[in-house]
Amino acid sequence: MPPLPLPLTEPRPLTERRPLAERVEVLPAQARREYGRPMDHPVVHEPDDPFVERVRRVCLAYPEAIETFGHGRPRFKAGKRVFVTVGSEMRIPHSITFTPAEEERGAWLEDERFWSPKYDGPSGKLAFDAGLDGADNRSLDDVDWGLIAELIDTSYRQVALQRQLRALDAR
Repeated sequence: MPPLPLPLTEPRPLTERRPLAERVEVLPAQARREYGRPMDHPVVHEPDDPFVERVRRVCLAYPEAIETFGHGRPRFKAGKRVFVTVGSEMRIPHSITFTPAEEERGAWLEDERFWSPKYDGPSGKLAFDAGLDGADNRSLDDVDWGLIAELIDTSYRQVALQRQLRALDAR
């Protein structure tokens, strides 16, 4: 990472210094990326995306499940842990990231619709492509919602607290 540019003028004496708010320069997005400062993430989905709405209905049916928003994507949590993220990559917005059961991980990876996502993969998560982003003009009705519900259920059970699992099993 290149060092931050230093001012070319001599520093002012302490008696002539301006308040911090006047001295701080707001860097443009390109400079924030180059210098490692926080940057905004692009929003992956439109607010009324029907794929997100369907996933939301499935996820929020679980005990104590909540929706948060991070890195430009909707996330669903059980307690403090994320069990589903919608839009695992910018190029495949109609996908989900989930936590598989360890014994199922290898089997899922044999299917071409599954992959280990770049940022969440090292923590054991997998991503599933719902198939809506290709040139074949598939509709929401063509999505395998039974499989998505199964993935979400497994993921919830991997991260949920014991009391949440008891509440789920009591239904």
